[in-house]
Amino acid sequence: MNSFYFDASGLAKRYSSEVGTPLVNYLFANVTSNRMMCLTIGACEVVWIFVRKKNRGDITSTAFNQAIVDFQTEVINAAGFTLISAEDELVIASFDLIEEHSINSTDAILLNSALNIAADLRRAGNDLVVVAADERLLRAARAEGLETFNPEKNSQADLDALLSHA
Repeated sequence: MNSFYFDASGLAKRYSSEVGTPLVNYLFANVTSNRMMCLTIGACEVVWIFVRKKNRGDITSTAFNQAIVDFQTEVINAAGFTLISAEDELVIASFDLIEEHSINSTDAILLNSALNIAADLRRAGNDLVVVAADERLLRAARAEGLETFNPEKNSQADLDALLSHA
């Protein structure tokens, strides 16, 4: 059974219409929240994405407020959706991934925690899929042996294949 680990670039698509939104909505409709997760700092990045869109005029204040409410309901306050804390040990253990894959610090922390979670899931016969629109992060995740899904570039057939193991 696959679980899905969202980067902010993938998760924000759920709450603001853009390329990839239909596939993220499809994912949410077909996977229980207890098999979805993101970094807590990634949740903060999602809010920053909403603010940036509002400040650029890409979304209205009303759409911004609705995105925040929906995000808090489905992710922040949801009983099943898992928020992963970036404890000091995880952060420090992520340093090598920054240099090895030329990724930013938040991506390295996400990748390191995804590797840890995937190892646990695989011991139980399950797996983890990293969901992001950040190609550098996705390349690093694939190089480390993780499944990936890019809602901007992959197809519904690709997602269906991942969901068949969900």
